[in-house]
Amino acid sequence: MAVSDSSSPSENAKAGGPNFVFNWVGRIGLAVILFWALVALAGPYLAPYPPGEIVDWDYFGPVSSQYWMGTDYLGRDIFSRIITGARYTVGISLAAVTLACTIGVLLGMIAAVAGGWFDMILSRFLDAYNGIPALLFGLVVVAAVGSSIPVLILTLTAIYMPGSYRFARALAVNINTMDFVTVARARGEGTGYLILREIFPNILGPVLADLGLRFVFIVLVLSGLSFLGLGVQPPNADWGALVRENIEGLSFGAPAVIFPSIAIASLTISVNMFIDNLPIRIRDRSE
Repeated sequence: MAVSDSSSPSENAKAGGPNFVFNWVGRIGLAVILFWALVALAGPYLAPYPPGEIVDWDYFGPVSSQYWMGTDYLGRDIFSRIITGARYTVGISLAAVTLACTIGVLLGMIAAVAGGWFDMILSRFLDAYNGIPALLFGLVVVAAVGSSIPVLILTLTAIYMPGSYRFARALAVNINTMDFVTVARARGEGTGYLILREIFPNILGPVLADLGLRFVFIVLVLSGLSFLGLGVQPPNADWGALVRENIEGLSFGAPAVIFPSIAIASLTISVNMFIDNLPIRIRDRSE
């Protein structure tokens, strides 16, 4: 069900307003995304306890008024560790998806405009590279080089850049055949002009949607690497590492393993909710 402003589309158009409808599911998704973004920025200042401090001798302690999400396998406050770990999960994933999409989209547009041998060689190379399973590639690189935040960002960028390239190239090839691009090329406009002024503005919407979906994939791969012990290393911990650390708590019914899993699920589901329910432009019939 779509939720819109009380004014009609015609009234919004006459007033010069944006004239959008934003699905309520998308609003919920956006609210959760903004919440986790705020937590990632201010997490260390919001944590009631230092994330590495043992605050209770009762390991895998229950939820209480003092420890809102219980304690972990060492007696540390799991709430403090989750809101501190959000900086690693959200920050690393956001940096990786930004790099992957920026490089992939730029190369995709250049290949679509340039064509010829450059397009053929780059496309065939990245198609072959894209056939490597994401988690396997991450395991090999991190196991060989070692785990650090820069290595994780570059590894995740390398995993998802080819897919972003293929998506952007497919869109750019279609735009490149349209009349307004042909006219601009006939005027003698260069490759840079065609990419920045003619092609990129017309693929920006789908590219942003693709960026959101790749962010979800990167969060899951990062959490998987951390769960296997190859992600963010102690004393720091992202959400995947928190699940791994407290997995033995399942046999005790401890909340320490449940809440990090809920955090991962809430972030990935909310991004999907937002991407699937982006605002839809309503055109006035009188336009």
